[in-house]
Amino acid sequence: MLNSKCDGSYLCLKRVRVGENARKITRLSKNYVYLRRIELKSCHMKEQTPITMKDIARDLGVSIATVSRALRDSPRISPAQKARIQSYAREHNFVPNVIGEALRYSKVMPMKVIGVIIPQFTHFFFSSILSGIEEEANSRGYRILVAQSNEQYEREVQICESFYKNKVCGIIVSQAKDTTCYDHFRKLLDKGVPLVFYDRICTGVNCSRVVVDDYTGTYNAVLHLIQTGCQRIAFYGSPMKLEISKNRYNGYKDALGKHGFPLIEDFVRQCDNRDDAERITPGLLEREDRPDGFFTVNDNTAIGVLYTAKRMGLRVPEDVSICGFTNDAVAVSCDPQLTSVEQRGKEIGTEAASILIGHVEGNIPMDKVEKRIVRTRLVIRGTTRVLSPKEEKG
Repeated sequence: MLNSKCDGSYLCLKRVRVGENARKITRLSKNYVYLRRIELKSCHMKEQTPITMKDIARDLGVSIATVSRALRDSPRISPAQKARIQSYAREHNFVPNVIGEALRYSKVMPMKVIGVIIPQFTHFFFSSILSGIEEEANSRGYRILVAQSNEQYEREVQICESFYKNKVCGIIVSQAKDTTCYDHFRKLLDKGVPLVFYDRICTGVNCSRVVVDDYTGTYNAVLHLIQTGCQRIAFYGSPMKLEISKNRYNGYKDALGKHGFPLIEDFVRQCDNRDDAERITPGLLEREDRPDGFFTVNDNTAIGVLYTAKRMGLRVPEDVSICGFTNDAVAVSCDPQLTSVEQRGKEIGTEAASILIGHVEGNIPMDKVEKRIVRTRLVIRGTTRVLSPKEEKG
């Protein structure tokens, strides 16, 4: 038997050991819980990881090439095998890597991605063009990659470089207002990248293009202003270095000249946005020989003129007639509604995409310059006066 002293020491030692074991068990329990949490989290993350063609091939015991053919609906494998693979892919939420697939095949066939450069997304005209491009591209099995130059030459150059690095099959572009050097476009053509210009064409680069009939559209608009009684017509345009500005100015000038009206140089202003219109127009309307008609390069500029005229107490169209160019949504959301030249932006986009795909697929030779003109239409509304019956017959 142990004496009391020894008994006390033994009991003390026993308690220490039990306490140490309890702490070890607690630590082990905590570690187990921690590890279990990690395991569960890992399983959850694993479940969220997208399945790949490699996974499908492994699970079904076939090659990756067979999976790829089945998912592309290739006739080179049996219908039963194709259905089996496609069904498995759907059940496991397989999502194809479109860019990776395109890059794999880019060495043997063009990558079916078209680069599109838009000067500004905020303009209805450019967004309608983009809609036409996207619809035509999609119907032909192509995708689009879109970027905005924001009317900046430097940004335009960067986009072209980026598109080339990303192996787009071709580029559809409307040049920025700031662009006066065209080397970045020439480099793309030298590297075999087809280009198609729309709206703002680049006369320094000989390649395909789609434009509206700016000259005729403007001529007919100014003629309408003349026929409805306007004698002093102002012209608000974009910078004259742009081809569209030159064409619209010539349409304006010829319409005046052929009907015996003098060209008043002070009535010709560089003004292509609403803010500038609201700033410039008061000075013209305060003159004794103020304009009684305005032709503007786009509808937003026309709205600036309309707002200013009404704010100054002038009646539209009795005192001042106004005609825009685009026929976008704002043309029917103002009072009175805006007379405007319709540009048919969606048709421009469709034609541009069709030409580019023709170049890519070899239906249109790369050295052939395709030129297409989309006709405009004058849409007459409340900001211009009504033709008299005699004038309408004439």
